[in-house]
Amino acid sequence: MTDLKPDIVRLILSDHETFRATFAQLADLRDEPQAAAVLWGELAAHLEVHASAEEAHFYPALLQKVDGSEDETKDAIHDHDEIRQGIRRAAAAEAGSDEWWAGIQDAREANDEHLAEEERDDLPDFLRSASVEDRQELGALFTRFKDEHPWAAGLDYSDKDPDEFVKQNG
Repeated sequence: MTDLKPDIVRLILSDHETFRATFAQLADLRDEPQAAAVLWGELAAHLEVHASAEEAHFYPALLQKVDGSEDETKDAIHDHDEIRQGIRRAAAAEAGSDEWWAGIQDAREANDEHLAEEERDDLPDFLRSASVEDRQELGALFTRFKDEHPWAAGLDYSDKDPDEFVKQNG
């Protein structure tokens, strides 16, 4: 039997589906602030781990494999920063308050935009340029990164400068 190795593109897309489903579930908990707070805590951590894993492994590989991907990468890093800003806005507010929900909505809108752009541009470009072996190697690194940071442990939700990111990883 062949040992199936994770493909980073499939892992990213799987997370995207989880994000969409969890944001929808969260919206259904508007009248249950305690349950919403628990679910949001899980989702916020997952969003940060995913973004940080992409920044550690996917976007540096995109820059190396896809000519002209600098603008796409800068846009993605900027999107990650906007998601983080929404997370921080919610974290600074009382769970269940209007301000808390506004922070979650900020994160959701930034995330929706990011997922659409990544699925339309970044992932297809990467699929055309990276071998299956490369994608599987990156998938293993992506999975290991996420395993090493449960609940976003050790990650700081800080913004990254998109220009500096491209300069350091291009």
